[in-house]
Amino acid sequence: MSISPSGKVKVVIEGHTALITIDNPAANTWDVESLPALRDVVAALNADRSIFALVITGAGEKFFSAGADLKLFADGDPANAETMGRLFGEAFEALADFRGVSIAAINGFAMGGGLEVALACDIRIAEQQAKMALPEARVGLLPCAGGTQRLAWLVGEGWAKRMILCNERVDAATAERIGLVEQVVETGQAFDVAKQLAAQAAQQSPISVAMCKELIHSARDKAIADGLVGEREKFTALFSTEDQREGVNAFLEKREPVWKNA
Repeated sequence: MSISPSGKVKVVIEGHTALITIDNPAANTWDVESLPALRDVVAALNADRSIFALVITGAGEKFFSAGADLKLFADGDPANAETMGRLFGEAFEALADFRGVSIAAINGFAMGGGLEVALACDIRIAEQQAKMALPEARVGLLPCAGGTQRLAWLVGEGWAKRMILCNERVDAATAERIGLVEQVVETGQAFDVAKQLAAQAAQQSPISVAMCKELIHSARDKAIADGLVGEREKFTALFSTEDQREGVNAFLEKREPVWKNA
């Protein structure tokens, strides 16, 4: 059985597992179509009591997801930024609150919002060639979909600062060492390994799993609730600065930004 709410977020059901593919060429970016689609997919899966787990991966061999489509931010419109921040929050918080087990099969570059969607999952399996980063500050933005909150919770404040404040890109081996991913596998194997783990999870009582997950998340969710709101507020606030417009347009024009700190 398959569900196709959007061509950019494709879903196939295999047994008790939903297999979700981010398919927005060329880099599987997130936009105003794909984010609501992911939100709605998770809502549908939560309503289907036969679904115990989900696996999310990227189409193609190069990208898991490169994050937001920066063309959406080139005009520096705060209203557009507020809308995108809200859509990111709705989609990824829905994923984080999925009642079953969620597994990210990171099969390539996971950048910005592409890493944040993986952070919203319970477990992350990365292929050996994968690279991960939160490079938003490089273009005058900030991670607005849980990056500043969930990354620090997983890897600690020091590595979160290295990745966010210094734009440090990590490879799969480093990601496993610091706790960003739980397992590294050979190229082309993440999806199959994630499906095997999902099948393993499906052998558990779904009610027990949901309650255990709620308890594991309880302390974290209380700690980061205000921070998730703050991310979106500060993301929108950046659109009143010259640096935001300079950063995004420098990236799109393939040149170095000239920061004005204004």
